[in-house]
Amino acid sequence: MYPSADLAPLSQSATLRRLLYEALSELGHEPATIYRGANQYRRLLPPPSEGRLSHDEAPLFWQAADALTGDADIGLHLGEVMKPRLLDVVGYLLLASRDLQQAVDSFLRFQHILAGGLAAQLRVEGERACLVLDINYRGFGPLRQQMECLVLLFIKLLRLISDGEFRPLAVQFRHARPRKLTEHRRLLGLQPDFGCAHDALWFPGSQLRRPSRNANPELHRLLWQHAEAQLAALVENDLLNRLRYLLDLHLGRTDCSLRACAAELGLEPSALQRGLAAQGASLRQVREAVQQARAQELLQAGESIREVARACGFAELSPFYRAFKRWYGVTPDVYRGKMAGE
Repeated sequence: MYPSADLAPLSQSATLRRLLYEALSELGHEPATIYRGANQYRRLLPPPSEGRLSHDEAPLFWQAADALTGDADIGLHLGEVMKPRLLDVVGYLLLASRDLQQAVDSFLRFQHILAGGLAAQLRVEGERACLVLDINYRGFGPLRQQMECLVLLFIKLLRLISDGEFRPLAVQFRHARPRKLTEHRRLLGLQPDFGCAHDALWFPGSQLRRPSRNANPELHRLLWQHAEAQLAALVENDLLNRLRYLLDLHLGRTDCSLRACAAELGLEPSALQRGLAAQGASLRQVREAVQQARAQELLQAGESIREVARACGFAELSPFYRAFKRWYGVTPDVYRGKMAGE
């Protein structure tokens, strides 16, 4: 991928990494050895009790986990032994919620405390509800082991909130179908669908209205206030930066219209416009900033002008030339010549 010059690195909570350390140990693996192998033996610090991790470092572990552990289903097995312990404000909010609807709403509101690349949404279609759990990374497709682990963990958490009554009707994954599905059927209680548009859990919509015996309205209110303060402090995961990240992922590959970007961010188009306006920005301005940075980087890397235009989301060369001249005052050909010292 081509990082944007204005793109600050997204961050994620250390919660999952701490849970992974515990689960790896329970499965008989040495966590530090696994992490060193996944990170090409770069020196790693222990998972912090507080603080943030770089969001885009997570794929290094998940891509190498099966080879390093010798377990083709390591994501499922980590999820099997992982305890859904409440290690952050989001977990406590879910447990204090009055029902599953409020719990899901709380998770969706504060999902970016957990990870800036989360694109979770709730969709209700008739009698069925769908909780989308997509996580995006620059330069990586869907990560099978990560999502299979997280889906199991989420099922456990939703069962904890619903006093053991949560049962998925279907599980969907974006990644390709593995060769063997024995462990998927054993641990999920059903056969998932693969190659889908989203990583998602489907369940009866009636479960959203089920009251929780753990409900604590006053505690939920106080935790919500605390979570709002935490979220506001995470400027790297704010709406503007997540939009930059999204455009960096999809520009030149898929639809980057207002409607498409809003849907990916779990917002109505008008809400996205208002949110950007509150930060003094618009979709057009953000998209052009990403295009401008990408065009410069790809020209410096020696890509052909046609390929640069395509990667910047231009179907034709003429609008790309006009935009480039507006950005840099010269055409791409002249700009490249100046870089070469001609």
